[in-house]
Amino acid sequence: MDLFNLHSNDQQDTGGTIFRDVIMLALAGFIIIVMLLLPHINPPHKNEADDIKPPGNVMVEMTWRDKIDVDIDLWVRAPGDVPVGYSNKAGKYFNLLRDDLGTYGDVLPINYENSLTRGVIPGEYIINAHYYRSSLLGDFEGPVKIKVVISVKKDKKSPTKMLLISNARLLYTGHEITVVRFRLDIDGNLVKGSINHIPKKLRDFGTK
Repeated sequence: MDLFNLHSNDQQDTGGTIFRDVIMLALAGFIIIVMLLLPHINPPHKNEADDIKPPGNVMVEMTWRDKIDVDIDLWVRAPGDVPVGYSNKAGKYFNLLRDDLGTYGDVLPINYENSLTRGVIPGEYIINAHYYRSSLLGDFEGPVKIKVVISVKKDKKSPTKMLLISNARLLYTGHEITVVRFRLDIDGNLVKGSINHIPKKLRDFGTK
């Protein structure tokens, strides 16, 4: 009886050892497979930064007082291009990214419009603002102060550089003003002495 029990215990120990060995080998094989697959799950990109295109080159941003239901429209024109605004949101170079209608249909209190170009085009740029609508509820009428910021990013490796800040005042509904006119050279630099405010209507290009 003792010999039989000893033989049975030996068989159990041998079976347990084999089972543990199989588990360890399977686990080791799994770890090796995972290590081999990791580089392929999220492979590094060569020169990844070079593949990222800048959001825009010449950027025009216009803001006016927050939380008022007033619709002010940004109009821009790049050299050799058509005016770009709410009724014509894209030209050869400029694109209107945001047409802010005041508080109408807007969950945010910020009043903000912006346009940007694809590329830096040498020549004259014209930036206008148009007072399209006062408050629908009649709780705001009269003059509106606006602020326009113009920045340039020459290429994807260059930092964004602010060129101009211009403040202006729109007096009444339908009032359109030329906020600023300026020229850029082929390298995206502001041409000295080119800044002026000579009026030039842009909105007549389209209607809302």
